Amino acid sequence: MAMQISNLGYPRMDRERTLKKLLEAHWQGQLSEKDLLTGAAQIEQAHWDKQIEFGIDIIPVGDFSFYDHVLDTAFMFGLVPKRFQEVEGGTGSLAAYFAMARGSTNAPACAMKKWFDTNYHYIVPEWENKPYLAQNRPLQVYLRAQQTLGTKGKPVILGPFTFVKLSKNLANWRQALSELAPLYAQLLRELDEAGVTWVQIDEPALVTDMTEEEAVALQETYKEITKSLTGLKIMLQTYFGSLSRYEDVITLPVDGFGLDFVQGSRDNLRYLEQNNFPAGKYLGIGIVDGRNVWQSNLRERLNLIYRIEKYVPLDRIWLQPSCSLIHLPVTTADETQLPPALHAALRFADERLAELKILARAVKHGETAVADELIASDRTQHAFEQMPGRVEPAVRTRIETLKEDDFKRSVTFVERKVQQASRLSLPLLPTTTIGSFPQTAEVRQIRARFRKGQVDEKQYRDFIRCQIAECIKIQEEIGLDVLVHGEFERNDMVEYFGNKLRGFAVTVNGWVQSYGSRCVKPPILYGDVWRDSPMTVEEITYAQSLTQRPVKGMLTGPVTIINWSFVREDIEREQVAYQIALAIRDEINDLEKNGISIIQVDEPALREGLPLKVREREHYLSWAVNAFNLAIGGTRPETQVHTHMCYAEFENIIQAIDAMDADVISVEAARSGADIIESFARQGYSRAIGLGVYDVHSPRVPEIAEMENIIRRALEVLDPSQLWVNPDCGLKTRKIEEVVAALRRMVQMAHRVRQTLNNPK
Repeated sequence: MAMQISNLGYPRMDRERTLKKLLEAHWQGQLSEKDLLTGAAQIEQAHWDKQIEFGIDIIPVGDFSFYDHVLDTAFMFGLVPKRFQEVEGGTGSLAAYFAMARGSTNAPACAMKKWFDTNYHYIVPEWENKPYLAQNRPLQVYLRAQQTLGTKGKPVILGPFTFVKLSKNLANWRQALSELAPLYAQLLRELDEAGVTWVQIDEPALVTDMTEEEAVALQETYKEITKSLTGLKIMLQTYFGSLSRYEDVITLPVDGFGLDFVQGSRDNLRYLEQNNFPAGKYLGIGIVDGRNVWQSNLRERLNLIYRIEKYVPLDRIWLQPSCSLIHLPVTTADETQLPPALHAALRFADERLAELKILARAVKHGETAVADELIASDRTQHAFEQMPGRVEPAVRTRIETLKEDDFKRSVTFVERKVQQASRLSLPLLPTTTIGSFPQTAEVRQIRARFRKGQVDEKQYRDFIRCQIAECIKIQEEIGLDVLVHGEFERNDMVEYFGNKLRGFAVTVNGWVQSYGSRCVKPPILYGDVWRDSPMTVEEITYAQSLTQRPVKGMLTGPVTIINWSFVREDIEREQVAYQIALAIRDEINDLEKNGISIIQVDEPALREGLPLKVREREHYLSWAVNAFNLAIGGTRPETQVHTHMCYAEFENIIQAIDAMDADVISVEAARSGADIIESFARQGYSRAIGLGVYDVHSPRVPEIAEMENIIRRALEVLDPSQLWVNPDCGLKTRKIEEVVAALRRMVQMAHRVRQTLNNPK
C-alpha cells in the first residue's frame, strides 16, 4: 500500500460560522434541538465532502463538537456533576451538556482552561461519580459517516491518559485511569465489531514531562484497552511538541504513532535516528503546521520526509498536519484585501490540506510531478521576504539600544502604593470591571458599515461617544469605584491593536474557535511593529471627561498580542515582543499626559504561552516578563498599573507574575474557586489582586452569597488591602440586562463585606 494522507481534525466553524449561529439561536430559544442537530449534521457532512475533494485518504470523524471535545469525552463517560441532575431532559440530555459548559439557572458551569499552550479553551472534567460508558459517540458518528466515507473514516477519541491529566477532583489519578481502562476497552471493542479499520487516539499529554510512575501507568492502561481487539488498528496521536519519553511510548501496544515534525521536529527526528522505529508500525508525520499560517517550505519538508523514509518504509507513512486544524481559519480565499505578497504566503486549513497533497505527489511520483508548485512556492517566499514593512531599521535600532533601566519602573511597589492611594482615594475592596461592556448588534453593525465606508468618520465617532457616555452613566448608577469606557470601538482585544499597529494585517474571515460559539480573528504579524499614532487616547480621555471617578486606560500586553496572533517566524519571538512592548509604552505615555490615573495592560495569554516542557520555561518567562516590564517601565509612580489574566493555572508561575511590576492583577476565581486564591497566598504574593467573583462566560446572574463566599475565603489568607472585586473577564459577549443585574449584586456584596471590615464587632 502506498503512502497515505491523513487529517487529524478540521475546523468546526465553516466560512460563514454556521455552527455559531445555530448554537446561539438554540440557546436563545429560537431554534429547536431537532433543527440544531440537523444543521450540525449538515456542517459535518460538508466537512467530510470537502476533505474527500482534497484527496485525503484517512478522514477524521468525531472531531466535530457542539462545544468542546474534552466536554464530549466527559459526557460520554457519564461524568456529569450532581448539580446538573435537575436539568430538564436529564443528565444525558443536550441541555445538561450545555449546562456543564455554560451553567444553568441554579448551577455554575464547569471550570474552563486553556488547551495546552493554545488559545482554545476546554471544559475541565469533574469526577464526582464513577465513570461509565453512557454512549459510544465515536461509533455513532462513524456509522453516520460510513455512507459517505466508507473505510476512509477514522474515529477520533481523546485518550485516557490525557483525559485524566486534564481532570479535577481526582482522589487518585491512577485509580481514575484504572476505572477508565475497561470503558475505553468496551468503546474500542464496539468499534472493532462494527468493522472500523483505524481509530485515532489523541494523547497530547505525552509531549509534557512524564514521571516514571506515569509511564508505567500508561503501559498498563493501553495493555488493558487493546487486549481484546482483533481487527481495529490504533494510531496513537501526539502533537504540540516532541515526545517526553520516546522509549516508553514507542513500546505501547498500538499500531502507529503520530508525531509532530513541526514543533517537535528536532527531537522527534533524533529519536528516529537513534532508536529503531518498531517494525510493522505506522508513522504519522506531522509535516505541515496546524497552528501557524505561513506557507511550508516544500523543499525542506520533502527533504525531511526523505530522511524519515530511511527508518520507516513509505507504505507505513501517513502525511498529516502537525495537529488538528481547529487552530486555523478555514481558507484564505476570502482574504483578497491583503497585500498580494502576504496573501500568497498564507496557508489556512484548506491550503494545508492542499500542501499535503503536493508533498504526497512529489514523494510518490518524483519532484518533477510538482515542479510548477515548487517553483511557485519559491517565488512566493522570495516576494514575501522582500515585502515592504518586513524590516524597519528605526525599529531594529530602538531595540538594539535598550538599556537595563528601560525594563524597570522608577520606584518600588511599596513606594508607589502610597502615592497611588493618595491620588485615587479608593475604599477597601474597590469594585471595577475587566474592560469591555456588552456589544449589541447595533454596535457591530455600525462598526461593519464604517469599515465598508457606508458610515463616515464623524458619524462613527459620534455613535461611539454616545455608547461610551451611556456606559459611564450605567457604571455610576451601579456604584462601581473604577470605571471603564466599554471598548465599543473594539472588535477584539488583539485584533483591534493589530488594526492600529504597523507590521500587522487583519483578515476579513479568518475566524478561529476559542470556545463554544466564541470565535476570534487572530491578526497576522508579518513585519516589524511600531506605532505611528495614538490608539486609545481619544476614547478613554473622553470617558474620563464624563466622570469624577477614575477611568482605566485599557491596553493589551505584548505577550498576549503575540500568543493570540499568527506570528512571523523569521526572527525570535523575544524580539517581536520587545517591538510590541515599545509601542504599548508609547501609548501609556500619551495616556498619562492626558491625565489617566489607572492603566490596565492585559496579559491573559502569558500562562498560555508557557512551554509544555519544564526545561524550556525559564527562557520564555524571562523574555515574557521583560516584555511586560518594558511596556510599563516608563510609567509614573503615581499611575496605577493593572493587568488581567484568566483561565490558567498560576501555581508554577507566580514568581514570574510577581516579577511583572504591576500594582494590581485581576484573575478568574468564579470557576476555579479557592484554588487560585490559595496559590497566591502560598507564594506570599504582596501586590493587589482583583478576584473575578462571577463567571461572565455563563448567562446566569450569580447570587450575592456565591460571590461573597469567594471574597470571604480570600480574606482568610490575604490582607483586605490587597483585594479588588471584579468579574472574571470582559463583558462583551453578555447581554446588558445580565451584566447590570450581576454588577449590582457584585457591588452590593462588596459594600456588605466592606462594612464588616470597617466596623468589626
